[in-house]
Amino acid sequence: MKKIDKKNIKAKSGKMLDEFKSFVLRGNVMDMAIGVIIGTAFAAIVTALTTDFINPIINSIGGAEVSGRLKIWGGQYLEWGHFLTAVINFLIMALVLFFMLKFVNSLMNIGKKKEEAKEEVPAEPVKDEQTLLLEEIRDLLKKQAKEKK
Repeated sequence: MKKIDKKNIKAKSGKMLDEFKSFVLRGNVMDMAIGVIIGTAFAAIVTALTTDFINPIINSIGGAEVSGRLKIWGGQYLEWGHFLTAVINFLIMALVLFFMLKFVNSLMNIGKKKEEAKEEVPAEPVKDEQTLLLEEIRDLLKKQAKEKK
């Protein structure tokens, strides 16, 4: 029977705890957790908007009952009103997220446009010794050609 080394177990568990702590406190995990919490709260707001405002407007305009159900065989019902409400919730959420993403992208592009404007100014090319000698030879040949005419 093997003897259990308590120091080794404590060292391994301490190392694993440190790794877990660094994983949880890393920026990506925290950002994702915040995103999920905000998304859940936002979903509740959209559901309330749909249930309390949009559905009554649809009911008053078309006379349709959004919380409707259709009886099928065996005492079962198709809850088409709940499905329609879920589709409306999805469309509202998708539209709001689209506009939010468009706004964030436009904010991010503001800084890029300034950087691109700075980059468009051509920098003076760095001339090495060979280039300078070739330019000098070119200039001398032009000068000789003018003198011959």
